[in-house]
Amino acid sequence: MLKAMMIAFSTYSRIPMPQIGWEKENMRYTLCFFPLVGAVTGLCSVLAFWLLLRLGAGSGTICAVLTALPILINGGIHMDGFMDTMDAKRSYKSREEKLRILKDPHAGAFAILSCGLYLLVSFGLFGEITEKEIGYVAAGYILSRTLSGLSVVTLRKARTDGMAAGTADAAWPGVKWVLAVWLAAAGGILLYLDPIRGGAVLLAGALCFWHYRRMAYRTFGGITGDLAGYFLQVCELAVLCALAAVSLAVKGS
Repeated sequence: MLKAMMIAFSTYSRIPMPQIGWEKENMRYTLCFFPLVGAVTGLCSVLAFWLLLRLGAGSGTICAVLTALPILINGGIHMDGFMDTMDAKRSYKSREEKLRILKDPHAGAFAILSCGLYLLVSFGLFGEITEKEIGYVAAGYILSRTLSGLSVVTLRKARTDGMAAGTADAAWPGVKWVLAVWLAAAGGILLYLDPIRGGAVLLAGALCFWHYRRMAYRTFGGITGDLAGYFLQVCELAVLCALAAVSLAVKGS
């Protein structure tokens, strides 16, 4: 289990880990620890927010750090999937050609534009997040990875090769139940802390998952590793939108 956790952090983050052999036995439980990567990302974001506030940093600095920090921690692996997916979606070509574009290592114009727009929107939304909301943003990092992991082991794959198919094939059959426990625990804690903010985060995650499944099946015939990364990024942005809306509503009341 410890080796599986190290592989999870080595795969989905840039946090230094001892080198572990990627044997199939170790890979069986990797996705069980995917939400834990989100928990660490969330903790780092909360600590950074708290520290910058105490140091008297300006709003722009705080927003920039909070926007960049998750990408710095995960090494951009999920943003890469988001960019590849946007290139493929906006190509308006055949399904086979879209799947080929997903595997193309070059970034097209739509990928660059989408990434820039994503970062700009994220920066702006963080400006509406207060100390009361930052903990829910952190929970969103757990939620997005839990749902992304569940999609890998439960949804139809667009092709038989690739990261998503390989991860699903190697995964222990009980992984989906472990991820379901992560989801239930996160949802229960969110609703217990605040039904409004917690409910907003969960609703954002649910709507994004519905959109992701529908889009992946209709456009690509199933999911891939890039599409799982696309979902994760969209889910995190949706969580920020939901929390910013709650924050603005509270300020206006």
